[in-house]
Amino acid sequence: MGTEVIAMLMFGSLLAMMLTGQRMFGVIGFVAVVAALFLWGDRGGHDLAFSQAFKLMNWFPLITLPMFIFMGYVLSESRLADDLYRMFHVWFGRVPGGLAMGTIGLMVLISAMNGLSVAGMAIGATIALPELLKRGYDKRMVTGVIQAGSSLGILIPPSVVMVLYAMIARQPVGQLWLAGILPGLMMAGLFIGYIWLRCRINPALGPAISQEELAAVTRAEKYRLLMAGLLPLGIFMVMMVPFVLGYTRLVESSVVGALAAFGASVLKGRMSWKVFEECTRRTLAISCMFLWIILAALAFGAIFDGLRAVDFVRALFIEDLGLNRWQILILMQLSFILMGTFLDDTAMLVIVAPLYVPIVRLLEFDLIWYGVLYTITCQIAYMTPPFGYNLFLMRAMAPAEVTLVDIYRSIVPFVAVMVVGLALIMIFPQIALWLPQMLYNP
Repeated sequence: MGTEVIAMLMFGSLLAMMLTGQRMFGVIGFVAVVAALFLWGDRGGHDLAFSQAFKLMNWFPLITLPMFIFMGYVLSESRLADDLYRMFHVWFGRVPGGLAMGTIGLMVLISAMNGLSVAGMAIGATIALPELLKRGYDKRMVTGVIQAGSSLGILIPPSVVMVLYAMIARQPVGQLWLAGILPGLMMAGLFIGYIWLRCRINPALGPAISQEELAAVTRAEKYRLLMAGLLPLGIFMVMMVPFVLGYTRLVESSVVGALAAFGASVLKGRMSWKVFEECTRRTLAISCMFLWIILAALAFGAIFDGLRAVDFVRALFIEDLGLNRWQILILMQLSFILMGTFLDDTAMLVIVAPLYVPIVRLLEFDLIWYGVLYTITCQIAYMTPPFGYNLFLMRAMAPAEVTLVDIYRSIVPFVAVMVVGLALIMIFPQIALWLPQMLYNP
């Protein structure tokens, strides 16, 4: 049986088993180990999982994963996000659409605290959405704002998705995170620019707060909220500045971030034994899930390395179809968007990274830059009908007055904005590469 047939059988089996609803790591790992048993016998099948497990445990930067997840849960469960939103409400509410713009700012800071889009979606849907609807904001615009803003969680560091990409693509996590900062801020700026323009044309979409409500807030209260809202930003700076300046390594910075978040919640009187236990339990559950997924991904990728399936895909794209390297890159991005309509970002990465990463390297594209492109494409896929991940999260969390049709229609302009952002980074790679190159290759 040829390499091409085996690779196609593995992919077919993988997709078929996904339809059973089993957990992703079980499906991927099962296909990998069974393929190894058939290809190399009992010893090959046993050694595959064993060797990949040791490779995983020896990857020191993986310690950052539970640290950053714990930091995010501490800041979320201790209700510091409430202070953030109140700050944006007071400081930006007087501008038409200002509260929606502030929601994007909230999502940027939540992203810098957590690294998962689910956290931003949960906070936005429970804190921001009811407040925006109560103040007369258009329901389609605000649901789009929250979905688009929450997607920044996988682009702005500390991004958990980029940790997984770094593991599979064998790239430094620190450089990937630095590469995501400017694109993430640019994407947030594009969202804010769109909201400002839309509300300037039609102020009824995002009415400003009343003068009576503004007058009720004293100057002292404004500055108190400003300091409370800037606390998460201070935690992020305490964590990232020593890392960027070279005083700490990645793992040490993650510990600093976790301790800073814990200390801040204690100082504000928000940390209790119940909150600590909840944060620890959730951190353990999420960390274990990601470890199992990475282990399955490594095993699956090892099979493809052994089969040299990459040569088959390369020959198909370059020799048989006669595509140039940019056409191949665009085709890969489109395949991510297509898969994102029914898979989450982790599943997409695990399935195609063993094939795509070697091809990107062969085409002489920068793998750090490609990691940013992959992450932005995941953001777009999260919001693409019919089965985009964020669409159903929003439907589950939104009030009954927001229908699924409203949610589908709300994301159209934001997806267009994200495609513009993706195109800008493809045309101008230095948007992503300037910061890591400046700090790592001065």
